[in-house]
Amino acid sequence: MSAPKIIDCKNAELCAFQVAEVLQNPGAVALVPTETVYGLVARVSDNAAYKKIFELKQRSAAKVLGWFVYDWRELDSMGVQLAGLPEQLAEKYCPGAVTIIAPLEEGGTLGFRSPDHPFLRELLKLTGPLFQTSANLSGAPDPKDATSALAELSGTPDIAVDGGKLPDGATGSTVVDATGNELKILRQGKAVVQLP
Repeated sequence: MSAPKIIDCKNAELCAFQVAEVLQNPGAVALVPTETVYGLVARVSDNAAYKKIFELKQRSAAKVLGWFVYDWRELDSMGVQLAGLPEQLAEKYCPGAVTIIAPLEEGGTLGFRSPDHPFLRELLKLTGPLFQTSANLSGAPDPKDATSALAELSGTPDIAVDGGKLPDGATGSTVVDATGNELKILRQGKAVVQLP
C-alpha cells in the first residue's frame, strides 16, 4: 500500500483547502492534528470512508463515530436534540476539548465536538461536519505525531497532516453524556467539565 501524501500545517487555510479537496473523493480519509490528539476524519455523507476508518483502526463495528462541527448550532437542523444539557454544555465548552453526547430525534445518540484548532476550524468551514475518531489502533495509546500514527494504523489514509509533535501528557477530549437530566462523565480527558 502506498504512503499517503503528508503535508505540513504551517498555513492553516492552505492546508485545510488541500485536505478538503482530497476528502471530496469517495472513501477518502485524512489523518489530522487536533488540540487533543491526532485523529482520522471523513465527510459524514461518505459511507465508504466511514467503513475505511473502522478498517484503519481495527475498530469494532458496534462502536459509532462522533462528529466534528464548526458551529454546534447547525446540528439542530440535523435531527440532534440540543435543548437542555447539550445546549448548556455546548454554550460553555464549544469550541474546545469536550465531546458532548446528545439524543437524536429519531432515537439513538450522537457525540459531537467543536474543535479549537486553527487548521480544523478552517477545514470544517469548507467541508461541513466530519466523522472523527482518534488515529490509533483500537485500544492502543494515542500517537503523539503524524509519523507514529501512520505506522500504527492498519492501512493508509488518503492524506496526512503533520501538525508537529504533541506535548507530553496530551490526551483525548473529555466525553460527557448529556442525554439525560444529569451530567455523566464517560471519559475524563483534557477538559474539566462543570456546570453552574
